[in-house]
Amino acid sequence: MQDIVAKLEAKRAEAAMGGGQRRIDNQHAKGKLTARERLDVLLDEGSFEEWDMFVEHDCVDFGMTENRIPGDGVVTGHGTINGRLVFVFSQDFTVFGGALSGAHARKIAKIMDQAMKVGAPVIGLNDSGGARIQEGVESLAGYADVFQRNVEASGVIPQISLIMGPCAGGAVYSPAMTDFIFMVKDSSYMFVTGPDVVKTVTHEEVTHEQLGGASTHTSVSGVADLAFDNDVDLLLQTRRFMDFLPLCNKEDPPARLCEDPINRDDFSLDTLVPENPNMPYDMKELITKIVDEGDFFEIQADYAKNIIIGMARMDGRTVGVVANQPMVLAGCLDIDSSKKAARFVRFCDAYNIPIVTFVDVPGFMPGTAQEYGGIIKHGAKLLYAYAEATVPKVTVITRKAYGGAYDVMSSKHLRGDVNYAWPTAEIAVMGPKGAVEIIFRADMDNPAKIEARTEEYREKFANPFVAGRKGFIDDVIMPHGTRRRVCKALGMLRNKDIKNPEKKHGNIPL
Repeated sequence: MQDIVAKLEAKRAEAAMGGGQRRIDNQHAKGKLTARERLDVLLDEGSFEEWDMFVEHDCVDFGMTENRIPGDGVVTGHGTINGRLVFVFSQDFTVFGGALSGAHARKIAKIMDQAMKVGAPVIGLNDSGGARIQEGVESLAGYADVFQRNVEASGVIPQISLIMGPCAGGAVYSPAMTDFIFMVKDSSYMFVTGPDVVKTVTHEEVTHEQLGGASTHTSVSGVADLAFDNDVDLLLQTRRFMDFLPLCNKEDPPARLCEDPINRDDFSLDTLVPENPNMPYDMKELITKIVDEGDFFEIQADYAKNIIIGMARMDGRTVGVVANQPMVLAGCLDIDSSKKAARFVRFCDAYNIPIVTFVDVPGFMPGTAQEYGGIIKHGAKLLYAYAEATVPKVTVITRKAYGGAYDVMSSKHLRGDVNYAWPTAEIAVMGPKGAVEIIFRADMDNPAKIEARTEEYREKFANPFVAGRKGFIDDVIMPHGTRRRVCKALGMLRNKDIKNPEKKHGNIPL
């Protein structure tokens, strides 16, 4: 018995050391934590239960028979975040550069299968050079096994990818199919082919950071959702983010005791919208002033800034927030903002998270770049997402709601449950000046007449009352009471129950 115990402890110690002290020191020298250190920060103290610590690869080619390390480059298991169950895998760059083998993939697949059985999120900490070359097709098969599980788990359990080092080739597709991707600035990157291959094929010279770094993917490509300064910051913010999410699609989002009164008025909101309809204002000010304790977790803050998405709480319960941002491109919808918001709306709908939408949108972005880029189909993604969503939907129009963009932004016509407007709301096909120039084209040589017609159009449509008369707006509310009205609407909708027609799945305009 003592011999077995001693052997067990030796195996545990060997697994804990990963690729050895020298490689651990190299990891630390790069400002990176090891796979196990990361789990210590991410999970509640003492909660981690490790699985498959003793798994080793079974490759016999290229001298691998003599090169086996317990755990085979990935630490897997389950633990808790603020007392709530999560499954995790953390790739160990000190072991074969974190490269994925058949055994490595089976460990990840095993915890994903278990997470699906019990209904708990999966968080993947990615730090890997890609497929293990010595194993050839077996490593590729391993990736495909993980991909299949990503797809089956989508919409069933939340999947979060933390990119904490290299992620190249086939390795990028698993994170791409998860719900959210967080990266570390200057030490993590994602790309299908690296800089050397790019140079050979296209003759472009580009650095790792320029090609697939955190700043690139959070501000240019939109592949990643957030970037953080270091490993610890990313892991702590992930803990905060998980508090907003349900464990699975069969649960409601978590509720917490709210000490922020739901009937709290904020009279500064009465002057938020400028009198000049062409002047911008910061929609984030409205969001932070009405959500519980000003706590707003913004997602994709550096990408498509003309629309804002993120998580907050109202009366202690999680809501997803979508809002046009007048500070950027006047809040217009374009290709990137439509894709950004559509994916978020669909996530919220999959996990029973009510959606609160703030509208100030002058329309879709015009121009050849948008049309050639497919704004028609990309804009339709957001339309589809809102129309498909069956969760509670509360909409507040603060100022402009013009044209098709009015329809798209969770209007009453797309099964918006409660639709409010501020007194400053303007709901029309287009702005007064553009409308008059089309309707009264014959009077264009008479500036005085055009001005009079513009004022007439403004009087008729630059207010919420026409839509109100038709029942498209449920009430015109004072800005200072927005928190109270939204909280009450969400409370009324708590037991909402509608279903879409039965089908295998719809065909969203991809």
